[in-house]
Parts: sequence; C-alpha cells; structure tokens
Amino acid sequence: MNPLAEHFPPLTQQEALVEANRCLYCYNAPCTQVCPTHIDIPRFIKKIATDNLTGSAHTIFEANLLGATCARVCPVQELCEGACVLGEDHKPIMIGRLQRYVMDHAYRNGGVPPARAGSNGSLSAAGCQASRVAVVGSGPAGLSCAGELALRGHSVTVFEKRELPGGLSTYGIISLREPMEAALAEVRMIESLGVRIESGRELGVHFTLSDLQREFDAVFLGFGLGATQAMGIPGEELIEDGLDYIERSKREGASMQVGRNVLVIGAGNTAIDCATIARRLGADRVTIIYRRSPGEMTAYPHEFEFVKKEGVEFRFLTQPVRVLAEDRRVRGLACIRMELGPPHGDGRLIPRPAGGEEFIIAGDQIVKGVGQEKPPLAGTLGLAKVRGYVKVSEEFETNLPGVFAGGDCVRAKAPASTVMAVQDGKLAAAAIHRRLAR
Repeated sequence: MNPLAEHFPPLTQQEALVEANRCLYCYNAPCTQVCPTHIDIPRFIKKIATDNLTGSAHTIFEANLLGATCARVCPVQELCEGACVLGEDHKPIMIGRLQRYVMDHAYRNGGVPPARAGSNGSLSAAGCQASRVAVVGSGPAGLSCAGELALRGHSVTVFEKRELPGGLSTYGIISLREPMEAALAEVRMIESLGVRIESGRELGVHFTLSDLQREFDAVFLGFGLGATQAMGIPGEELIEDGLDYIERSKREGASMQVGRNVLVIGAGNTAIDCATIARRLGADRVTIIYRRSPGEMTAYPHEFEFVKKEGVEFRFLTQPVRVLAEDRRVRGLACIRMELGPPHGDGRLIPRPAGGEEFIIAGDQIVKGVGQEKPPLAGTLGLAKVRGYVKVSEEFETNLPGVFAGGDCVRAKAPASTVMAVQDGKLAAAAIHRRLAR
C-alpha cells in the first residue's frame, strides 16, 4: 500500500447517492456564499441525487474550471462544509468528496465545460479574428484564466517555466491531497479547450514582457511567489527546502529516502505536509519547530489536528539559530527560547528571545517550510507593488495597460490558496474579455 496515496478514497455510487440525499438544498445556501468561486453547491448535489452527473459537472464548471483540484485541496472544513447548516447538530455534508465524485466522472467520460454565455466562437464582438492573450504561469490562476478566455473564443498561449504545467498543484501539494496525475489531467482538460501551453519558457529568460505586449492583445501574469525564504542562520545550506521535499515525494513516491529523526521548521501548510511525508515514509520521530505559539500558526486547524494524529511532535516558542553538523552530516539544531511580544501589523504577536541559554534538538534531517519570498518579478518588470506583491485594480489590471495579474503574486491581503487563485483567474478573464470586446 502506498503510504502517500490520497487520504480519502473516492466515493462509491451508493455512498454518493446517500450523501447527496442528506443535503437540505438550502435556499441562499451558506455553503455557496462562503465558496470563493461561488459554486452553486445545492444545485450540483441535487443533480447527483437525480443521477444527472453530467449536469452536476456543468454546474461546477460554470463557477470553477479547476473543480477537480479544488475538490481535493480546498480547506472545506473552513469554507463550505464549515458553513453547512447540518454541521451544528449533525455531520456536515461531504461537499468536497461529492465534488470530487462528480469531477472524476466528468474526466472518465470526456466531459468538458460548456462555452461561456456571451462568447463569440472564433470571432470577437466586433467581428474580427479572436484576440490573442498570453498567460504567464500555469498554476491555478493561470489555468483558470486561460480556460475561461478560451471558452469565450480567444486564442490563449500559456508560458510555463517548469518542465510540467500545473504549478503548485503539480509540484507543491502533497500526494495525500492531490496526486500529480490528477493535476496533470486537469491541465489536459484546459488544453482540450484550445489553450496552447509552452513549457520550459520563462519570462525574463526566454522572452520579455515587452515581447508579449507586442505579440499579444493582453497579458495575464500568474507567476506566483518566489523561492522559500532564507533563515539566515549558519549551516542553512544543509537544510532542505520544503517545496523541493514535497516535489521529491510526488516524483519518487514511497521510494523517497527520509531521515530517522526529522526536524521541520515552520508551522504553515507546507511544513505540515513535509512532516506528514517524513512520518509516512518511515521516520521514527518528526518534530515541527515553530517560533510562535499554536494560536499563531498559519496552518489550517484541521491540518494541525491531522498531523498530531500522525504522531508528529511540536516544539513551540523555539527559534533555530544554527545547524549542528559533522562532516556536513546534520546532527541537529541549536535553538533559543522565545516569547510573544506586541502584535504585528497583521495582528499576529511578534516573537522575541526570552533569554536563557541555547539548547539542542537532535535530528539527522532538517526541512524548512517557512513561507515563500514576495514575487521577485514584481519589481523587475516595472509593476507597481503593495507590500511587495503586484498591485492590481478591481479589474485585476496592473499599472501597465493591458497587463493583468492574479493568484498568489497579488495576495497582499487575503491568505493565499488554490481556490482564491482560481477565482482571480476567472475574474481577470472576464475583465480581459470585456476589454478586448470594446
């Protein structure tokens, strides 16, 4: 048995029907209201109950082209299922697993999203040939934008710097939640809409933004964030990057070698995923080290509870200050105690040294999941920024006319997530379509 196989198995037909018939099909349903892409959840579930899976899939596609990914990775406990009215006294409807059930059916049977209302086939509103749009980045924001524009009749080319398209869905989300094959199947669906994807093509290396502005009628930037942040401690070169760690697990699966005593720095979802990988692949002991308290964690509460059940330990209010190694073999971390001071601008309490001597936490492998740097391209491309992120208007347009952006690279306020990136791409596509149809 693959220790990194999807955590929840697909629902059987009987399980899906029983679950769908539990739904109250609420009017003005709270689940739909809190869904960032506003999928009509009662409607798609009702169609499952009436055995209209094609219609159910179309209901999902109308709001979210990446419904297969979101069914797997969305924090449903915090969103739709958390808002389910049955959750107060009963078990909430398994909305995420029902959505996956429908999407799996659609992919098995060649289902594709219907054309968007108001599209003009291969012609623009003015009767001219369809506009050409460039999309930089094939993560959730880029694929969502590209697919939506293709469904409106535009010619779309996606440029992806990596070998495989899909962004974090392909490389950076643990297989327990989304296998690489599921992410790539969604990419192929977007391609089937007429979207051209060119992999191994990086903005700033193989072409410039000016090149795209000359060759295309509009540009959408969905290049995400930068590299994992540096900690600036001695011996950091011996610490493994958390995103690389997850990618290795997706490529190598159960054959991936992990340490016996693994230390994971950070307490976001990437750190939780790295700890889970190490534990599932045979580490005797896995410890998450975090400089703040449990209340300051950026990981979702349900992920925190999940990883504790996996047997992962936590050391809170602990700050690594240097890596201990012999002949470049990791032996542990030297750490100091921390305490929480006044709140930062984001409301979280600022950690500061509490005094006392250094202490050692032993380990033979160290992984860091401490967040990513702000998008470096934001400055080099001459884009206006806010808190280091790309600044966009309500129409997702940057300060450069005809250049739009969305996804993690613009997420200066709300937390970054796959479903928010999908919604950005959808809304940006609508704005681009309006601009090009003038």
